[in-house]
Amino acid sequence: MVSIFRYPKRHLKKLIREGEYVEAIELGDRLEFKFSNDPDFMFIMGGVYVILEDPKKALPYYEKAFQLDNNDVETLKLKTDVHLALQQKDEAIDCCKRIVNLEPKNYEAKELLEELENL
Repeated sequence: MVSIFRYPKRHLKKLIREGEYVEAIELGDRLEFKFSNDPDFMFIMGGVYVILEDPKKALPYYEKAFQLDNNDVETLKLKTDVHLALQQKDEAIDCCKRIVNLEPKNYEAKELLEELENL
């Protein structure tokens, strides 16, 4: 039991790996005050909601993760997917532009950006 308190993010990831999403969310809710400035924690929590196909709940976590680490392309990619799931085209375009600024050779983001701008 001590390890849960010493390595709570590790325990959170373990719950997710094991498919224990309700417990992961409950643990995440209890830990959020402690990890509110941890982009990795926010990324993990956003991921739980993506797995549960709840983009509305995932978005604030990805927004916070990106706010805390605005060079994280992986967060931007998932944030783009969430905006697309929520039919938020302009926000998805903005994410794609940010990805291309961070990684000019990211062809996936360039293609998606072009596709979205032509809709």
